[in-house]
Order: sequence, then C-alpha cells, then structure tokens
Amino acid sequence: MDTYLPPAPAAPRQSLDTRPRLSVHRLDMAHPGDVSALAALLDRGAIEAAGIMAVIGKTEGNGGVNDFTRGYFTQSLMALLAARTGRPAEALLRELPCILSGGTEGVLSPHYVVFARSAPGVANPVDEAQGPQPDGALAIGCALSEPLAAQQVGRWAQVRSVAGAVRDAMREAGIARPEDIAFVQVKCPCVTAARAQAAAAAGHAVLTADANRSMAAARAAGAFGVAIALGELPDDPALESAMLSDFERFSARASVSSGVEVEANEVIVLGHSAAWAGPLRMGCAPMRDALDIGAVAEALRPLGLSAEPQLHPEDAARVAAVFVKCEPDRRGRVRGARHTMLDDTDINAQRHIRGAVGGLVAGVLGDGRIFVSGGAEHQGPDGGGLIAVIAHVG
Repeated sequence: MDTYLPPAPAAPRQSLDTRPRLSVHRLDMAHPGDVSALAALLDRGAIEAAGIMAVIGKTEGNGGVNDFTRGYFTQSLMALLAARTGRPAEALLRELPCILSGGTEGVLSPHYVVFARSAPGVANPVDEAQGPQPDGALAIGCALSEPLAAQQVGRWAQVRSVAGAVRDAMREAGIARPEDIAFVQVKCPCVTAARAQAAAAAGHAVLTADANRSMAAARAAGAFGVAIALGELPDDPALESAMLSDFERFSARASVSSGVEVEANEVIVLGHSAAWAGPLRMGCAPMRDALDIGAVAEALRPLGLSAEPQLHPEDAARVAAVFVKCEPDRRGRVRGARHTMLDDTDINAQRHIRGAVGGLVAGVLGDGRIFVSGGAEHQGPDGGGLIAVIAHVG
C-alpha cells in the first residue's frame, strides 16, 4: 500500500529590499578618548564611516560645565572619521551630532552608541513569509540648527530653534506623524563666562551668566522645543515664563543635555517608519519618580521583553541601547520620604541621581552600559524623567 506524503513546504521566498536599514552599535571605551572599538568595526567592514549618522555617549567626567571628557571624545571621534572619510574634522563636527553626557557614577559604564544606516541602493534580503511590518522599523533623522547666540540661550528663540531642528530631523527620517516619534535626543549650548562677556560687549544681555543655571535654562528650552514639534505644547511665546517654573508642562519623549562643547542645537530623532527596514524597534516610557521601576517594564513591553525581575541573558543580548533622563525631586521627597540630594555640598545632586537611577535600571537590564543623564527639566514628569530602549525584535 502506498503511503501519502504531503509535499515539503516551500522555502520562504526572499526579495530584495532597498529601504534604508539602521544599525545600532553599543561600544565600550577604555578612556574618554578611546574610539578603538569603532575603528575595529570600520576595519572589518561592519559599517561604513560615511554611513554613520550620529553618536550618543556616556563619558566618565563630572557631567558639569567643566567636564572636558566630552570634548576629548568628540575630538577623537572626528579625527577617526576624518581619516576614514577624507573629509575635514571641522566639517564633520558641523554635520554629525555627537551628543555626550558626563558622569558614570556607581555601576554605570563608559560607552558610546553609534547609529549607522545602510548606503542608499544597498539591497537587503527580506523573508516574504514575515509579511509587512505595519508599525515600520526604527528610523533616524538628524539636524543641527544655526549657531545659537549666548543671548538666545534659555529664551523662546532657542525653543523655536530646537523645534525647527526637530522638524528637519523628522523630514530626514521620513517620519511625518509626531505620534510615530519614539524619542528625541538634543544637545544645546550653554552660556560660559566668556560667552556672557562677549555678548555684553556686543550690547546683548544673556538670561543668566551663571553657567550651571544656563545649562538648566538651555535644557528647559530644548524640552519645550521638542514638545512644540511633537504637538505636546503650542508655539506660544507667553509660555517662556513657564520654563523652570511650571513643571506640569513637559515632553514625554525629550532627552536634552547642555554643554560647552557645542554652539548649535544638535538633534537626533528616533521613531518608526514603513520607509525603513530592519529588526530594530524602540520603546519609551515616562518615569514618575526615581523609584519607578515599573517604567522600565513599560518601555520593554512593546519590544517583547519582560524582566522577572531581571532580563534573561538571552533577552538582554537583544537590547542595543538604553537612554534615561532623571531629576532629583526639587520638593525634597520621593514617595513621601525625605531625600538629601539637594542639600549635599560634597556631592552634586545630579551625580546622586545618576548613580541611583542608573543602578535601578541596570539592575533590571543586567547591564551598566546605560546612558543616564541628569537635568530632566520638563523631560518627563517632575521629579522623574523617562527611559527609552532600543532592541532587536522578531
């Protein structure tokens, strides 16, 4: 008797997808000027220097106005890319966002994240059996504003400058709808004593000549700019008085840093677009306070990741990058209990909060390579902040 054997299933068909594809590489650094891990990637052809879109990194300085580890890393990065592209480092500096946060307190590990896109026209094999991805793949867009004058820092001129740069970055990413934006990283200039004096000599008054205060004002203006571009706030100059005063107004997707090493507003937009291909997705969630471990789970959930209580090593290996904003609660309490971060004259409050929240998030993820930035004015709920995670899915 003959036995019927059904035909073997056909192998999944593959087609060629010419959409751009984003790759994200989280690289260790041995010191603030160490870019050898990126050099190794370039040497073996894993990415092309011309395809690098942006870099976000965490250096081991103090995170303050005089944190020169950020400039040291930027200088090393631009020198490497200049050698590999044949373009002047000065030109690359004006085109490639390199957004750095100093301070690797506690278990935080110095590292940098390189975002690179495939060259236009490169064909990627796509398994047709997977079908279309309705939510799209992770997309990136970058923009740098015109140089920001010292007298514009922390004022509505900066707000509109950031909002314009965010819209430019959205267009570059091919993302039309603000709701498809997952996360916006911004780096803003601050006012140093020298910049304040130069402005005064030219007949201009700066908002504040206090460098630390100007960094806070710049971050606030950056957050408002993102909120306007994403439809979270109206473009109303009367709201200028709300910056650093009305903390009920915030962006749930903005992460803003400020430093002496930049002169323009640098913007990196990350979101999802059907115009892009690849396995990367991003989740973002606001943190209501420094103890909000549930926000970590909320950011992981859309990526198909679950921590019980810590990510399994196989799932942790899917995580490509993590970004956190946090803020010492200015009311002096966390869930009703008094904290002393704001009163400690030995250790800056931002260093306290980076170490605390960094430890909380690292404990869940099982990895200290987390971009944790303090100064979360208008970036997530007051006294909290936000967390964003990029991971490979599917």
